[in-house]
Amino acid sequence: MTEPLVRRDDEIEYEPVEAADGLEKGVLIADDHGAPNFAIRRFVLAAGGEVPKHTNDVEHEQYVLAGEYTVGIGDEEHDVEAGDSLLIPAGTVHWYRNEGDEPGAFICAVPNGNDEIELLE
Repeated sequence: MTEPLVRRDDEIEYEPVEAADGLEKGVLIADDHGAPNFAIRRFVLAAGGEVPKHTNDVEHEQYVLAGEYTVGIGDEEHDVEAGDSLLIPAGTVHWYRNEGDEPGAFICAVPNGNDEIELLE
């Protein structure tokens, strides 16, 4: 049986994402914490930060918490800001770029399990 859990902000450790420039990831809740189906993660994209074109084996549901930045999904570019939501289907080429002066932040939910990431540049 799954046990309830509350994780506090000061418990979350943020680490740089090696394949990106200026992106940090904090795992909020995942299978390591007893979540049976999904992981939620918080990302911070620094001003001037970029994430190269890539694909993932799993879907991503994202919610923009702060800032404004550009997300490329397939052949389209989308300027997003706090309050916007995104669905990035598994296998879809996507990338991020923050040309603003403020960091962008977003929550990303993914199914638990292996997520193979393929860089395309």
